Amino acid sequence: MKITFLALVLLLALSTKTLLGSAGPTPKEVFDSSGKNLRAGTQYYIIPASPDADGLSLANTGKDCPLDAVAVEGYRGLPLVFTPVNPKKGVVRVDTDLNIYFAAETSCPQSNVWKVSDYDSATGQWFVTTGGVFGDPGLQTIRNWFKIERYEDAYKLTYCPSVCTSCTHLCRDMGIYEDQYGKRLALTDVPYKVRFQLA
Repeated sequence: MKITFLALVLLLALSTKTLLGSAGPTPKEVFDSSGKNLRAGTQYYIIPASPDADGLSLANTGKDCPLDAVAVEGYRGLPLVFTPVNPKKGVVRVDTDLNIYFAAETSCPQSNVWKVSDYDSATGQWFVTTGGVFGDPGLQTIRNWFKIERYEDAYKLTYCPSVCTSCTHLCRDMGIYEDQYGKRLALTDVPYKVRFQLA
């Protein structure tokens, strides 16, 4: 009787360990425009997948600081760096939380780390601005985490962080909203289709 009970307990323990240990498949790597893995901590340009679109840069949009992310016509933009939530991971993967920041110096005291701005009631938009916090995943930094996802034959940027399971937040694609300040990166229903080019 003891042997049967011990075998049952052992079988239950092994099956529970298997269920708890299976975290699912590892997300696929993101590739740059030359077909190489997108590397964490390396500078890239976010370039449009279609030739008639624009690269990303920083601009003043009605306030001196912080600067906002904008698409600039006929310009490949400023280089950016992608850092996964686990900075020890050298390869950037799809559907994985990232900090994104412009690798450029500005006159603003804020960081160049992307974050989602407060809701703009005049436009009905959530814009991508700078001044975010690097790392430190959780409730206080929930607006600083973005993802790259496959989109048709290229990629798109999204805001749908999973660094805080108890947090309530939006889940939207990032696209272009045009107003008197230019083509601003915002949370939209029409994704900005992009590729990544080594800087």
